[in-house]
Amino acid sequence: MTIITGQEREAVYKTIYSRRDVRSQFIARPIEDDVLMRILTAAHHAPSVGFSQPWDFIVIEDSAVKSEIKQAFDEANQEAADMFEGERKALYQKLKLQGIFEAPINLCITCDRTRNGPVVLGKTHQKDMDIYSTVCAVQNLWLAARAENIGVGWVSIIDLDELKRILKIPEHIVPIAYLCVGYVSEFDEKPELEKMGWLSRDALEPLIHKDTYKNK
Repeated sequence: MTIITGQEREAVYKTIYSRRDVRSQFIARPIEDDVLMRILTAAHHAPSVGFSQPWDFIVIEDSAVKSEIKQAFDEANQEAADMFEGERKALYQKLKLQGIFEAPINLCITCDRTRNGPVVLGKTHQKDMDIYSTVCAVQNLWLAARAENIGVGWVSIIDLDELKRILKIPEHIVPIAYLCVGYVSEFDEKPELEKMGWLSRDALEPLIHKDTYKNK
């Protein structure tokens, strides 16, 4: 059994606590092929229900594809802004919520809900476990990227049907995460939304329950 040393443990926690959703700090430096493969390999080693490994990775560098994605984002972002009112809407419109062109690489991580057939160990009673497994791959990728001093930004403000059309994703495949990936000039000390006053980090203690869920 591999034993984690104290120094290695601290490096893991440092990576977790310093991970950020990056939108504004991307620089033009390309990601080396071997570094990208290390990050994708880390994602591929995520836990998955029934060892099903339902994920695929679409690596996007073509500017024409990025342009279509950016247009789809802009349309969805305007729709989202209109859902807020007053000061909240004004603050929303100040936020930079994507780095599609700034990041040298965009990644779409998908979930194949048909992989390994109609009956998958662990999905028999919780049908969405394949989706949750793919989200684990996203988190693995994000932490591995941070360990490489590479920033990642999740672009969730986009219509999924448009995303599938642009990336020619088959009907039975579900896009889980559209990510902007690249080296950055710096990592913020605090998450950008916290720094901008959108929300603050909740205290942990009220979120911990013992034995049963207790209403607050």
